[in-house]
Amino acid sequence: MKRTRNLSCTAKKISHPLGVRNDKNNGEILKDHNYYIYIISNWNNKVIYVGMTNDIERRIYEHKNKIFEGFSKKYNLNKLVYYEYTNDVNAAIQREKQIKKWRREKKNNLIESMNPEWKDLAKELFK
Repeated sequence: MKRTRNLSCTAKKISHPLGVRNDKNNGEILKDHNYYIYIISNWNNKVIYVGMTNDIERRIYEHKNKIFEGFSKKYNLNKLVYYEYTNDVNAAIQREKQIKKWRREKKNNLIESMNPEWKDLAKELFK
């Protein structure tokens, strides 16, 4: 179960939207899957939400524009403060569940290990 954290905020470089050509599969295009575990917060970092998606740019857009009813819309959570990714969907699901069980202090420490100033990472990530 390999997990990789992208600390440089360059998620666009890690995905291959058209897939990867693999000669072992008769030249078929194989889709490169990336699964993201992310944490979003409100303007003053009092409320956070842990989520998982296969398209972080789309998902953060949905949060920022309040596309769906729910927790993030209710508490105005629209600032991406942490994310990590893996190619293994099961690892992503397990990691999301693991982080959700943590106490707030441990989640804060995780966020601050990547983003000590709690900046909105989406501003750099999706230029």
